[in-house]
Amino acid sequence: MYKVLIGILLMAVTSAMGEEKKNHNFTVAKNMDTFTAIYKNLDLMYVDTLDADVTIGNGIQSMLRSLDPYTEYYPASEMKNLKQMLTGKYAGIGALIKKDLSTGNVVIDEPYEGMPADEAGLKKGDVIVAVDDTTMLGKDVSYVSSHLRGDPGTTFKLTYETGASSLRNANATKRGKATTKTVMITRKAIQLPSVPYYGIINETGANSLRNANATKQPSAYENYKIGYLVLTQFTENCARDVRRALVDMRSKGMESLILDLRGNGGGSLQEAIKIVNMFVPKGETIVTTKGKIKRTNNVYKTEQEPLDTVMPVVVLVNGNSASASEITAGSLQDLDRATIMGTRTYGKGLVQQTVELPHDGSLKLTVSKYYIPSGRCIQAINYKHTGGGYKEHIPDSLTKEFKTRKGRIVRDGGGIKPDIEVKADSLPNIALYLGQGGLDSTEVAFHYVVDYINSHPTIAPAEDFRLSDADYADFKQRVLKSGFKYDRETSKEYKKLVEFAKFEGYYDDAKAEFEALEKKLQHNLERELDNNRKVISQMLEQDIVTHYYYQRGAIANMIQRDKVVIAAIEQLRNADATKR
Repeated sequence: MYKVLIGILLMAVTSAMGEEKKNHNFTVAKNMDTFTAIYKNLDLMYVDTLDADVTIGNGIQSMLRSLDPYTEYYPASEMKNLKQMLTGKYAGIGALIKKDLSTGNVVIDEPYEGMPADEAGLKKGDVIVAVDDTTMLGKDVSYVSSHLRGDPGTTFKLTYETGASSLRNANATKRGKATTKTVMITRKAIQLPSVPYYGIINETGANSLRNANATKQPSAYENYKIGYLVLTQFTENCARDVRRALVDMRSKGMESLILDLRGNGGGSLQEAIKIVNMFVPKGETIVTTKGKIKRTNNVYKTEQEPLDTVMPVVVLVNGNSASASEITAGSLQDLDRATIMGTRTYGKGLVQQTVELPHDGSLKLTVSKYYIPSGRCIQAINYKHTGGGYKEHIPDSLTKEFKTRKGRIVRDGGGIKPDIEVKADSLPNIALYLGQGGLDSTEVAFHYVVDYINSHPTIAPAEDFRLSDADYADFKQRVLKSGFKYDRETSKEYKKLVEFAKFEGYYDDAKAEFEALEKKLQHNLERELDNNRKVISQMLEQDIVTHYYYQRGAIANMIQRDKVVIAAIEQLRNADATKR
């Protein structure tokens, strides 16, 4: 009897599922027919001639926007962008470029070490005048970038202006002479470094650089050396670079490690698993993916013998650490193999695959969710499949508890929450505007750095470089004379407060207090430059050091004053003291 009932129930369930699938297929076919019919009628009768790539392309993009931000269509014309994103490689001159807001021209912002721009002698502030015989003056960044990039091995003529930042800044007190130069540049396949810096940090924060220009070596705390490694992206072969760095630091006596994943937006799942494998035994399950179809359901385990399973490790993360960074940090947390420090990560628990499309296009689409060793998925946002792409953050109250290997409680649904929360110091508003350009497009900080570079052939080693009192006084005078303006948040909030007080009838009774507060909030640019000297100086120093010692030098200059790195050093010191 029971078997008959179970059989009837199974038949009913199977029948219902079959009917649901049939209805779904009919709905899909109906809408596809409708879409095709609409476009055929538009193409036949619409008053203007349609561009099929634009019209249908907009329809495709609108459809994908109703899903999640990681599902993207790449037509043949954009395949180079997809390849660069997946591999970190592109062919060009190897330099960041930006628009100089005060002139409207595109300039070099940062040449990458050893790349064609660097080898040709280009430096920060140089104006890109022409590529071959096509003028670049007054063009936007994307236009100039499209002319600088091309196939590896192709050569072009680059005309640029150098040494005249002050001439382009009408308020500058120093005057330089512009020099126009023309060079032949051969484009090269550029792969941005995944490990721009690693080294040994001693007790005082000095570091051992892989840098021929470094003259100082650690002298203190030699009995316990802390390795520091920055990983900026999970591109192909980055695990190989991390392994080489770790082996090198171990040969120099490294006894603990700070792995910095802050700002690392992720990349290859396989590379993340290889990096986790360096710290945990062979055969550990690191990631499980679950999707709609069978081939997207996978279990990923470590496959090699580790480098070290006992060395203390601290992993640094922040809100811009995502995807493969979260797999790395979350797996090491779940396996109780590392201490996670910083701020909560982005919360991307979705996996994408690329699918080839007709006519040489590709679709990068979300096919599954991933789950780290504790069984949790750290996806922080629910993307609704209706309502035009509506999304919502998963509240902490709806997240579920999971346990690490040693029984510590961790949660899903909101990124990786650090074991120890340490917030980086936020930039004051004036520093943000100095870095980006004032409200009137006064890029006084940018031009100051360019002039400093042009007038200083060399500077102190990266970790030691600091602006002098005279240097900062010079910068401050430039800012004061430049007419620099920025949007002060206190003034905006004060005006809002006054408006609300008047609306609710409190202003007249408190008028004297409001007027006194307004006087105290009066804008005083000189005072604000003095009050924020430390932060502004560090910002300028980072830019200057990058010119002489590239990205690795900027990191070396920064880590001694980095609040989160200092906290990580203290954590490892305390762990070592307890162990001993």
